[in-house]
Amino acid sequence: MMLIEKSCKDFVEVLASKEPVPGGGGAAALVGAIGMALGNMVGNLTVGKKKYKDVEQEVYEIMEKATELQQALLAMVDGDAEVFGEVAKVYSMPKDTPEEKAAREEAMEKALKHACSVPMDIIRTAVEAIKLQARLGEIGSILALSDVGVGVLCLKAALISGKLNVIINLNGIKDESFVSKISEEMDALVEEGIRIADETYVKVEQRLMNKGV
Repeated sequence: MMLIEKSCKDFVEVLASKEPVPGGGGAAALVGAIGMALGNMVGNLTVGKKKYKDVEQEVYEIMEKATELQQALLAMVDGDAEVFGEVAKVYSMPKDTPEEKAAREEAMEKALKHACSVPMDIIRTAVEAIKLQARLGEIGSILALSDVGVGVLCLKAALISGKLNVIINLNGIKDESFVSKISEEMDALVEEGIRIADETYVKVEQRLMNKGV
């Protein structure tokens, strides 16, 4: 059974166990999917309401994109487990001779580079999702404003968690050019995502404190 097909209870229980997957990467992807799902909920509570007729078409467009991002993040739960499995296999390779050690090191370099791909996708997707939540915070139903805040916090968590999972893989990679390239993209995305998420949360909290004004 794919991880994402487990019940919430079963997923949490296996996450808490000594099983290697799911781990932090899978948890990050799932939290991100939940964060984007909350955006979709805000959209569904907005469309069809006379009060929001002027922004209805934009909200529908946001929901369409949000659904794509939500599904992508769900797929990354098992995607992260898959790339981690490649790294785990390398650890079982023999290393008794110089030739075996060289082959193992080459395989590990390749596996770790591939292992960076899913958490980087989590980061990229989370930033896109945060931007959608930010807009929903401006035009979405005031009755669901708190859900924008919760959603953007979930996505911020996914974003930062993705960064940690990239870093732990980069630490084992010897290709300095690759490390530099990925680090540069990662840092720029995380900085942007955190800024927008924080700004959105502050606006949501302030509006809630002022009773939606």
